[in-house]
Amino acid sequence: MAPPPSLLLPLFLFLQSCRLSTSALPSLAKRASLSVEDPGDVLVSPSGVFSAGFFPVGDNAYGFAVWFSDHSCSGANCTPVWMANREAPVNGRRSALSLLDSGNLVLTDAGDAGAEVWSSGTRSGSAAELRLNDTGNLFLADGSGGVLWQSFDSPTNTLLPQQPLTRNTLLISARSRYNYSSGFYKLYFDNDNVLRLLFDGPSISGVYWPYPWVSSNQLGRFLYNSSRIAVLDPLGRFQSSDNYSFSTSDYGAARQRRMTLDFDGNLRVYSRERGSAVWAVTWEALSSIPCFIHGVCGNNSLCSYDPAKGRSCSCVPGYVPKVPGDWSAGCVPDFTFSDGCVTDEIRFVKLLYIDFYGYDYNTIFNTTLETCRQTCLKLCNCRGFQYSKSSSGGTFDCYPKIELLNGHNLPSFTGEFFIKVPKNKTFTVDQLVKRTQYSCPPTPEVKILDRTYSKKGKNGALNFMLWFACVVGGIEIVVVFLVWFFLIRNQQDVTSAHQSYLLAATGFKRFTYDELKKATRNFSKEIGRGAGGIVYKALLPDDRVAAVKVLNNATTGEADFLAEASTIGRVNHMNLIEMWGYCAEGKHRLLVYEFMEHGSLAQNLSSPELHWKRRFDIAVGTAKGLAYLHEECLEWVLHCDVKPQNILIDSDYQPKVADFGLSKLMDRGKVTNSDFSRIRGTRGYMAPEWVSNLSITSKVDVYSYGIVMLEMVTGISPTTSVHSLEGGGDAKQVQLVPWARNKVNEPGRTGSRLKEMVDPALKGDYDPKKMEVLIEVALRCVEEDKDARPTMSQVVEMLLRHENDG
Repeated sequence: MAPPPSLLLPLFLFLQSCRLSTSALPSLAKRASLSVEDPGDVLVSPSGVFSAGFFPVGDNAYGFAVWFSDHSCSGANCTPVWMANREAPVNGRRSALSLLDSGNLVLTDAGDAGAEVWSSGTRSGSAAELRLNDTGNLFLADGSGGVLWQSFDSPTNTLLPQQPLTRNTLLISARSRYNYSSGFYKLYFDNDNVLRLLFDGPSISGVYWPYPWVSSNQLGRFLYNSSRIAVLDPLGRFQSSDNYSFSTSDYGAARQRRMTLDFDGNLRVYSRERGSAVWAVTWEALSSIPCFIHGVCGNNSLCSYDPAKGRSCSCVPGYVPKVPGDWSAGCVPDFTFSDGCVTDEIRFVKLLYIDFYGYDYNTIFNTTLETCRQTCLKLCNCRGFQYSKSSSGGTFDCYPKIELLNGHNLPSFTGEFFIKVPKNKTFTVDQLVKRTQYSCPPTPEVKILDRTYSKKGKNGALNFMLWFACVVGGIEIVVVFLVWFFLIRNQQDVTSAHQSYLLAATGFKRFTYDELKKATRNFSKEIGRGAGGIVYKALLPDDRVAAVKVLNNATTGEADFLAEASTIGRVNHMNLIEMWGYCAEGKHRLLVYEFMEHGSLAQNLSSPELHWKRRFDIAVGTAKGLAYLHEECLEWVLHCDVKPQNILIDSDYQPKVADFGLSKLMDRGKVTNSDFSRIRGTRGYMAPEWVSNLSITSKVDVYSYGIVMLEMVTGISPTTSVHSLEGGGDAKQVQLVPWARNKVNEPGRTGSRLKEMVDPALKGDYDPKKMEVLIEVALRCVEEDKDARPTMSQVVEMLLRHENDG
């Protein structure tokens, strides 16, 4: 009888580890080499954070690379951050990296008659040594400690903390997920000293970030600092000499980090805890409008973005894919003109919510639709035209297009686009409005190198001894595994019965960890994070789009966790996120809940879609949800972390409070500071009680709610200061709450003070009376004395009373 596969796996892994075990090298000296055939020929940084050696990039194809050391990664599963020969992989036999006696570092490909593939181009008469430090910098040092060459001076697609991007360096994306050769996207400093993202395709190129239709000055970019340098620091703060800066969502935490220009054209910062195999996106250049990245779908095609399905491409009406499955090739017309200039054969079809950026024949300002149509009609190479309202308002401008590039569906686009087609060409409404969606192209195959080489002689006696030792060790592992297997089997039977009982008690679905891992595509799409954990987008087996939260604190016992999850699952209110299930498996604790199409309030604060009525509705809805938690639940639920990131927005822009119940479930009136093991909440939104040793009540949530409302009204974050000039004096910085109180208390300036306080994004379009009430309620909520704050039910009453009066 053959042994079960589960028993053979430990033996197989052990044998593999015998074959692949490495002996880390601290450095490479002159006249020494690293061989592609020896897995032990790997340089490792002093603390083991990074490794450098031959990295598999295809079948019998290797690049010499630096990658993050990770006990769980092997071969192509590791994360490379630099590669010497990304354009010309070397053979898997007899290729080597050698430090010559001249001081030159040379990579040779034995599969091509020992040809030199790459070199550092250095010379040193003294001793030279190749080393790898803990920042990920591979460098060649001379005898006196100077640096002859370093990988930080020639980045590929990744920038590491403390690695500067300069006027002489740039990031170039990979061609695809598994093809590490140079792609079409670049991050670089332009001649105007501004940091930009560029699509540099086979036939066309164009800048797409920062947005080219907005001037650099309007975006706050500084044009006159010619130092041209940008750096990501280890804590997650990025700063550029053009005055652009940002902090990652996990800023300040001790993490491994990297900034990578991905193959899809988006610039992202990834981070993870050391030892973890999962990278989380903590910042990205284009998050809400990924279709603005140029070159996504090719000529004559449209990019569409659905939060539930991601980015997709489609041809404009009358066109078909040029190469099925490869959207970079674009689309071609399925019709022909006998002559492109015969006006009697041509008509124009109007497309809704479509915008094509660039490649205008000319711009005709302040013109009529008919003039625009006639202009395109007479141009033989005009493919269509865009007719839209000018930025100054009141007049309309015409943009005839000689190429249909960078097209995207944009629901907020108010202009009109007309495509040129033959008169006898007809279209259905579905073709003009919905358009058939095609799936994105499959990932291109990895580059395969067909190499021929002669085999080396083998030491048979040595190989026999090594394999014999591995087999003996494998047998010992199997014996230990069998003993362990039979000891825990009885325990699993008992646990299974207990889990069945708990499942019946909770009333909503229990998922396995493997199910959620598959649903989230190995936790690859991060959509949010907070103190409680990281949230990922998932597609459940029943085709529902869900959000899966992986809780950071996995020390809670399973029974306690399920008791708490059961309580959350029974909470039912239209302004609270709906829980669909959970996972409690081993050390893993996950919650599964409904996915919100518009993300969080934080993501929408600067959106023009968040007009005044929606903001007021969000204020009311959020208050109702918190009032339900505080006063109507069977158990008292303190949220403890009310902030814009935890207020989610559904398809109708109705708010749903998330992350409730994860902080504390308690009996009413029995809460003291000793019940909380640590301060909870987020800087800027926390009530004074957390740091003043006062009793913790529901008023901590009331305070946080008031801060959120002030931020939503003013557009000012409580984590920043308000710059003000008073009486023509010196500029100074004041905090949000004192600033708002001072504005409200200024006598006789009701209208003007509102204009100074209200978020400029509203463009003055709001109800002054309701705005006064909302600000007044928010300021009452943020009183220092918790007893002076209203309850959430009182907040709801005050807001609704005024709404009904209006």
